[in-house]
Amino acid sequence: MGSQMPTRIVRRTVTRPTRARRGRPRTHREAWTKVSVVMFERQVLELDRLTTAIRSKTGANRTRAEVIRALLDALSESRLDVTSVVSGAQLKRLLSQKLSA
Repeated sequence: MGSQMPTRIVRRTVTRPTRARRGRPRTHREAWTKVSVVMFERQVLELDRLTTAIRSKTGANRTRAEVIRALLDALSESRLDVTSVVSGAQLKRLLSQKLSA
């Protein structure tokens, strides 16, 4: 076998022109995961009613997801102990009591 030439690796950084991204702009400031959740039609209608009411009163276009995230964050920040809850109905009663107080 003859002598071999040493292999030389050249790396280049290719700069592509900046162009507008397709789709909705990114609005999240933290890591996120897309999930699918089955909801009753009445719950989806209530989310739609709520987002429509917010838009008509403030002009702000809020999404269903924003409302759900805000409710979950509020529950988390409330320090309400829900660890002994054994059903969705019991959780609903507990939250209704605390929100009505």
